Amino acid sequence: MVYAVLGGAALIAIATVVSVLGPMLALDLYTPPVAAWWTVFTAVAVQGVPFLLLGTVVSAAIGAFVPERVFTRLLPRNQALAVPIAGAAGAVLPGCECASVPVASSLMRRGVAPAAALAFLLSAPAINPVVLVATSIAFPGQPKMVLGRLVASLATAVVMGWLWARFGREEWLRLPNGHKRSAHSTAGVKAFVAGLQHDFLHAGGFLVLGAAAAATFNIAVPRSILDVFTGSSWLSLLLLALLAVVLCVCSEADAFVAASLSGFSPAAKLAFMVVGPMVDLKLIALQAGTFGRSFALRFSSTTWLVAVASSTLVGWWLL
Repeated sequence: MVYAVLGGAALIAIATVVSVLGPMLALDLYTPPVAAWWTVFTAVAVQGVPFLLLGTVVSAAIGAFVPERVFTRLLPRNQALAVPIAGAAGAVLPGCECASVPVASSLMRRGVAPAAALAFLLSAPAINPVVLVATSIAFPGQPKMVLGRLVASLATAVVMGWLWARFGREEWLRLPNGHKRSAHSTAGVKAFVAGLQHDFLHAGGFLVLGAAAAATFNIAVPRSILDVFTGSSWLSLLLLALLAVVLCVCSEADAFVAASLSGFSPAAKLAFMVVGPMVDLKLIALQAGTFGRSFALRFSSTTWLVAVASSTLVGWWLL
């Protein structure tokens, strides 16, 4: 709830600032650095918003109109088989990061094995059709980048599901109780509108902040410092993997942010897109509030390591 308010407030505040101060900035502060910042910021934000809107529309529709029992009927009881099926379901059932945590919580309440629910939690915002199409537009003429994102993200989700099935302990996971209803679980058109409004304001605010951070990063960080990282494929990959955790960019728009980070290797940009939808500050907070702080710390840190390793291997193989 706090993140939704902050994200929506940030979106509204920045939109107001842009509308009021935009002409003043153009007239009074039109220097090359400011112009370059404004160009990068506008490009990232404008390109990302349509895909963000489409993703939140689909996510809200699924939350309002698709019965949760559909998931339990499709998944086998065997966890080893249920995990890859749940992970692959993310390719056909889009959802934003904001919705993935409550959806996984709801699945566990309905009897779905935690390992399968967690695999879906990671894959849904990372490999859904909206995200893959947005990636193909952000990286025109680079189909291997789209394939790399799909393979690395799905591999991370499945590996994490299997790891939880093998090593996870019940005391680490605060299983959700009861059948609490939320904006995403209330049936009907009102739920769709409420879910759309919540997801778009929440993710839209972080998209704007992410675009501003990416533009600032491109303009403010000296090239001499970047050369230290971009000169090493390992350092550049780790830097963007950490940056993805901090920026909290919505998965429907993070490809445009990644594409704007010029000078970094394709593998590093891939790591940014694989890590972001699975591990960032807002997701850690959501997981801690839903499943407990002990779970969030263990799960997020392990997911980050697996995502970086998966991005490295897939990047070396494809890119």
